[in-house]
Amino acid sequence: VFRYTARIVFCASGLFSLGAFDKRGRMVREKFGSRLGFILISAGCAIGLGNVWRFPYIVGQYGGAAFVLLYLLFLVVFALPILVMEFAVGRASQKGVARSFDELEPAGSKWHRFKWAALAGNYLLMMFYTTVAGWMLAFMAFSGAGTFEGLDADAVEGVFNGLLADPLMMVAFMLVVVLIGVLVTRAGLRNGVERITKTMMAALFAVLAVLVVRAVTLPGAEEGLSFYLMPDFAKLFEGGWGTFVDAVFAAMGQAFFTVSVGVGSMSIFGSYIDKRYRLTGEALRVAGLDTLVAIMAGLIIFPACFAFGVEPGSGPGLVFITLPSVFSQMPVGQLWGTLFFLFMSFAALSTVVAVFENIMSFSMDEWGWSRNRACLVNGIALALLSLPCVLGFNVWAGVEVPGIGNIQAIEDFLMSNNVLPLGALVFLLFCTSKRGWGWDAFLREADTGEGTRFPRWARGYVRFALPVLILAVFVAGYVPIVQVWLGMG
Repeated sequence: VFRYTARIVFCASGLFSLGAFDKRGRMVREKFGSRLGFILISAGCAIGLGNVWRFPYIVGQYGGAAFVLLYLLFLVVFALPILVMEFAVGRASQKGVARSFDELEPAGSKWHRFKWAALAGNYLLMMFYTTVAGWMLAFMAFSGAGTFEGLDADAVEGVFNGLLADPLMMVAFMLVVVLIGVLVTRAGLRNGVERITKTMMAALFAVLAVLVVRAVTLPGAEEGLSFYLMPDFAKLFEGGWGTFVDAVFAAMGQAFFTVSVGVGSMSIFGSYIDKRYRLTGEALRVAGLDTLVAIMAGLIIFPACFAFGVEPGSGPGLVFITLPSVFSQMPVGQLWGTLFFLFMSFAALSTVVAVFENIMSFSMDEWGWSRNRACLVNGIALALLSLPCVLGFNVWAGVEVPGIGNIQAIEDFLMSNNVLPLGALVFLLFCTSKRGWGWDAFLREADTGEGTRFPRWARGYVRFALPVLILAVFVAGYVPIVQVWLGMG
């Protein structure tokens, strides 16, 4: 009687869905309602600001289509195997990163200690990502209000700097992002995360399609399309072999970071699916959607830049400074600018929701918290821990590390150049080492179901070559910083 009474009370209060209990009144692990939900949510986690902020300006810096081909090559040979491994660890254990290594590791081993680094990584990512996602919401509001109408790039930069200098406005938009993440994850896996992410992803692709059609039909857009889609490998060597090596490492880094592996943000979604489909095929679909968004973003940005005589390799300011001024020159530019930052907001929020779900599930798996309690405690913690990044642009603007930058840059560097590659290395070694879960166990899980098999011939490559590539990306991230430090000395 007590169990069923508690069940009715919990369901009525919205803390759990009916699907969270079995016939005996015991809680069971939530599952995705459909395969499409798993693919879209996993893709939503991977699709983020790296696709539509970092990818276009790196493509612009390294000569366009030739760099895109390099990126696609490394996506397949570098990032995809680790994505399959994260999915496999999650599905085999039916747990998030909080308990997945505990379930699968050999007795007496210490792989499970990695979960604390993974949790720290998820928190660290959100400590600056909520701020940047807040910028997207702010620029969507500015575009909708007509703030950028008639402004050139210098004037738009003034608007952006004004936003950064206003701590109250920055905090407000950051808190909106945190609140959205908390409310969506609190509603549950199916009713909140899956339903909202499906809607956002559908809207994201619809807005993308409209913007692509508008951009490629601009007068003068042909030159931008040629730059983006017609490979000219000579451009990779315009600065000599040094430029080519830089381009290779940039392509490796972009391919690696774009699929969000290394902190269990993908293994959690593997734990929510059944064994009907092999994981290599699922990883291909997720990576394919992620890449499609990045490619479509380029189809918006490069035709628009060339149509209005803007340098496509203008750096990180391309999205927040250059593009608003470009949209302001278009007919009905207020609409196109608003739609662009709506798309950017969906891309950012899909990642926020996915990582929030990973954090909430960690608390539920590790400490047995209810989803309601996990959302309350973690929501407050995430809001407080995001404040240093916000204040790093104004009140604490003087806090910097030479060669890295302000607080936001420090947090981004720690996450992108340290936690993600080293975390990916842990997953890789766990799935291939005899002292970990092991190659045979991984392959058995990855190949359970229907679809594309993980290539057995790749064992030597993923066990010996892939760790070297990951360490190369890790070391490459420190090279410019060490150069700055040595120059100071």
